[in-house]
Amino acid sequence: MSTTPQASPALADLRMQIDSLDHQLLELVNQRARVAEQVGELKKREGTPFFRPDRVAQVIEKIQSANPGPLKGAHVAAIWREIMSACLALESPQRVAVLGPEGTFCEQAAIEYFGGAADLMYCANFDEVFHATAAGSAQYGVVGVENSNEGVVTRSLDMFLHTPCHIVGEVSLLVRHNLLRQLNSAEGIEAVLAHPQALAQCQGWLAKHLPHAERRPVSSNAEGARLAATNPAWAGIASERAGQQFGLHVVAHAIQDEAYNRTRFAIICLPHTLATPAPSAKDCTSLIISVPNRPGAVHDLLVPLKKYGVSMTRFESRPARTGQWEYYFYIDIEGHPAQENVAAALAELQQLCAFYKVLGTYPVSG
Repeated sequence: MSTTPQASPALADLRMQIDSLDHQLLELVNQRARVAEQVGELKKREGTPFFRPDRVAQVIEKIQSANPGPLKGAHVAAIWREIMSACLALESPQRVAVLGPEGTFCEQAAIEYFGGAADLMYCANFDEVFHATAAGSAQYGVVGVENSNEGVVTRSLDMFLHTPCHIVGEVSLLVRHNLLRQLNSAEGIEAVLAHPQALAQCQGWLAKHLPHAERRPVSSNAEGARLAATNPAWAGIASERAGQQFGLHVVAHAIQDEAYNRTRFAIICLPHTLATPAPSAKDCTSLIISVPNRPGAVHDLLVPLKKYGVSMTRFESRPARTGQWEYYFYIDIEGHPAQENVAAALAELQQLCAFYKVLGTYPVSG
């Protein structure tokens, strides 16, 4: 007959200390929540935004600076982000549109930015995320915009052109793709289902290990995992979180071809939901522009940036679909329009453009 081992007196005493501290922490967190409720009432009367990402960043930075250890700064930040998210949910729950179903990297990016208490609205594709945010069904949306290996998410770029949403933040997420399946074996896999970007990011591994399996694109990696759970001959490429969500085995870990595989997600909203964030230590300004079709027009775009010492970090082109071989250019520059040199460069740049739209100015993700 087995018996449960008894804790030593010293360990039992330490556990009692932890239990006492847990109760003290709980009382303090609830005190903070009660003050947050009062803040929420004031914001309602004043008509000011409930969610202030700059305020969240300031609070976390102060707490990290005051941290005496042994907790690591990143862990302190994660704890306080969740506390603030839970308190914000008492003030006013933030509805956030993300790519579904549950278990997507887009969902993970939203939780990293808004905390686990955000009210997530799952959408079938990024078009729906944009539409839900533009229509006000959700206060915020999270969309993928760029992968470090496969480049831009072209559909997101196209949607920015036609919606009133602007970018107020970003999350850069380290993406690890896993092969998920009902069976704990890679034998007999007939089809691999995932988002087209994920299939492209894993093409080397798939060619080597599953050369005869069909590669079937679906709306999201989590959708691929959901479908893989319905057929033992199918496998999905998705996060471990998606595997847990749909009860799948991780047949192979981290099958992406590049170890350093990051995806940028943009946080979008209507301007009246949240205005352009104030300058931070490191900001990015994103633009869509087009220029008249004449010799040297694209070269001329770079002149104001060089003149005022503004660095360009991204330059992408997309067809304007007018049938005239015209293009829209998507540009990211370093800095905030509140800076004199950035404002001057943008003013001159706008004069050169046939079309000019600021997608947003926001703090760069760490």
